[in-house]
Amino acid sequence: MRFAHDEKALSGLAVPLSSLRSARSPGCGEFPDLAAMGDLAASWDLGLVQLLPVNDTGSQTSPYSALSAFALHPLYLRISDFPELSRTSAAAKKLAAEAESLIARFGTADSVPHEELLEAKLGILWRLWEELGHGSRTELDRWILANPWVRAYAAFVECKRRNDGKPWWEWASLREPTKADIEGLWSEASLSSRLDFWAWLQLRAEGQFAAAASHLAKLGIELMGDIPILMNRDSADVWSQREVFDLSLVAGAPPDMYAELGQNWGFPIYDWQALEAQGFGFWVDRLREADKYYSAYRIDHVLGFFRIWSIGQRAGSGYLGRFVPEEDISGQELEALGLDSARIRWLSRPHVRLSSIEAACGAEAADAILAVLERIGKEDLFLFRAGIEGELDIAEAARASGTKLSPASIDFLGRAWRDRVLYEFKPGSFAPAWRHYEASAWPSLSDSERGELESLFSRKRAASESLWARTGRRLLGVLKAAVPMLPCAEDLGAVPDCVPQVLGELGILGLRVLRWTRLWRLPGQPYQPLSEYPRLTVATPSVHDSSSLREWWSTEADRGMVWAFLEDCLGRGIGPCPETLDAQAVALALEAIARSNSRFVVYSIQDLIAMSPEKRPADPRRERINVPGTVGEGNWRYRMPASIEALASDAELGAKVARLCAARQR
Repeated sequence: MRFAHDEKALSGLAVPLSSLRSARSPGCGEFPDLAAMGDLAASWDLGLVQLLPVNDTGSQTSPYSALSAFALHPLYLRISDFPELSRTSAAAKKLAAEAESLIARFGTADSVPHEELLEAKLGILWRLWEELGHGSRTELDRWILANPWVRAYAAFVECKRRNDGKPWWEWASLREPTKADIEGLWSEASLSSRLDFWAWLQLRAEGQFAAAASHLAKLGIELMGDIPILMNRDSADVWSQREVFDLSLVAGAPPDMYAELGQNWGFPIYDWQALEAQGFGFWVDRLREADKYYSAYRIDHVLGFFRIWSIGQRAGSGYLGRFVPEEDISGQELEALGLDSARIRWLSRPHVRLSSIEAACGAEAADAILAVLERIGKEDLFLFRAGIEGELDIAEAARASGTKLSPASIDFLGRAWRDRVLYEFKPGSFAPAWRHYEASAWPSLSDSERGELESLFSRKRAASESLWARTGRRLLGVLKAAVPMLPCAEDLGAVPDCVPQVLGELGILGLRVLRWTRLWRLPGQPYQPLSEYPRLTVATPSVHDSSSLREWWSTEADRGMVWAFLEDCLGRGIGPCPETLDAQAVALALEAIARSNSRFVVYSIQDLIAMSPEKRPADPRRERINVPGTVGEGNWRYRMPASIEALASDAELGAKVARLCAARQR
C-alpha cells in the first residue's frame, strides 16, 4: 500500500493492538477496534497509527515471538462479526451469545488476560467452524490457493497442539518435515477439518484486518506495521523452511549499560547466502503480506541487516559472541604478532586458579572441579572440560555429575567461563571478547603486545565497517524495492557509523528517542537539539521497550538537565522543574518533541493519555509495556486505562493532542 503523504510532516500515535479497549472488546483489542482508533486519531488531527506486530504468537504474550511470519493472531478476531453468525439458526444465535458473554467475562480486566481469553475464543471458534463454517468451503479453497504459506502454518499449529504445545524439536516425529510431509498431513482425513479450521481463521482475520486498514486509509490515516527481523525457533517458518536459517547460532545483543552480560534472544539467525540464492523470497513474501494492510512499516532491529550479534546455542548470556558477518582474526595473524599456540590458548581459553575456585565455592570447590573442570598437569590451574560450550552446559554438567552446586558456585563458574581475551568461535578463528581488557589474562601481556592486539582489533573493525555497509545496502535495497510501503528503521543500540549513511542513501527513516539522542562524546553528554534531528527520522518520547515518559522522569531522567533542554526547545519559560510530571508538564514535554525536525513525531498512547489527569493511571509503572531481558508477569499485557469511546468524549484531551499537531505543523 503506497504511503499517501509524500514528504509531509506527520504526527502519530503508537499502540499495541492488544491494548485497545472499547465497549465491544473482551479484555483485548480486536481488529475492528483499530477502525475506531482511526476515527479517534482523525478527530485528534493525527495522521498516523503505528502498531506492534500482530502475528500469531499462540499463548506467548510477546508480539516478537511469533509462530508464523505471515499468520495473524486469532486473539484479535471479533467473533460477532463473522459472516457465519449472520444466520438466523439456533446454533448461530447460541454461539453469538457465547461470543458476547466474553465481553462481560473479560471486558473490565485491567491487563490483557491473554491465555484465558485465547482459550475461550478458540473454543467458540472451533464450534462455530464445526457447526456453520463448512458453508464457506469454496471461499476457503480459493483463499488457501492464493495464500500457500497457510498450509505449513496450519500443519505446524495442529501438530503442536497434538504434541501438548511442545516445541517441534521435542516432537516424536516430523521434526524435519519435507514439503511432501506437509502435503501428506493435508491429505489425512483425520486432520482435514482441523487444518481447514486454522486456515479459515486466517481467512477471517485477513478480512477483518483489511477492513480496518481500509477504513484508516479512507480517513487519510497512514497505518504503520512492525516487521520483526527474527523468527521464533519454534515457528512454522523455521520448522518448514530450515534451509534459510542457521540453527547453530542464536541472535542477541552485546553488553551495554542496560544489560551487563548482553542479551540472548534465543532466535536463530538467517543463512543469508541461502536466502540470496532464492532471491530473498522469504523476506519478499513477508513484505508483500504486510503490504495488504500497511502503508509504512518499522524494520525491527535494522542493525541486524548490517550485522547481527550471534552466540552459540549453549550460551546462557549474550556476552561471548561475535557479529555476523565480521572480519575475523585468524590464528596465523595472532602468530604473526609473536603469540605461539600456548599463548593463544592462554588468551582464548579460561584458566581458572585453584585459589579462586576455593574462595568462590568454599566447601563446594571439589564438586565444582569434578563437574566441569580438569586440571592442567600438576598445576593449580584448571580448564573447562571438553564438551562445555556455554553457561547452559555448566549447569547441566553439574546436574549430570550428581553434584548440587549452589547458585553462587554456578555464577562463579559462569564468570570464569566468560573470562577470556579472545573468543574462538570455530577452530582457528577468533574475535575479541566484548570487554577483553577486563579479562584476567590481559594484564599478563606486555604493553607492546596489548598495543599490537588493540591495533589488530581496530583494523578488523574498520574492515568490518566496510563489509557491514555493503551487506546493509544490499539487503535493505531488496526490501525497499519489494513493496511500495514506506520503510522506517529501529536503529537503536551500538550503531556502526555506516548505518545512518546507508539509511540516508536508501531514504529509510531512522528513529530518535529523546532520552537516548544525546551528544555522547561531548562533555556532559548534552541532548541533541530537536531542531537538529535529521529529517529522515521518526522522533518519539518513549518506545514499547522503555519506560513511559512519566516513569522515565520519576526514576531515570536527569530532570534538571532535561527541563532546561525542554525550555530551550520551546523558547519560553516553563516554570520550575517538577519532581513528577503532572498532566500539564507532560503536555509541555510533548510539545517540545512536536517541534523536532524529524519527518514524523509518534507518541505512545500512554504518553498522550498522560495529558489527562482523569484518564491516566495514578502509578506510571502501569504504563509500561515491556521490560527487556525479563519475563515478568506484566510484560506485553498493557491495556489502555480508558476506552476509545471515553477518550473520544474527553474534549480537553482532544484539544491538547490537536495543539501538539498544530505545533508540529508550525
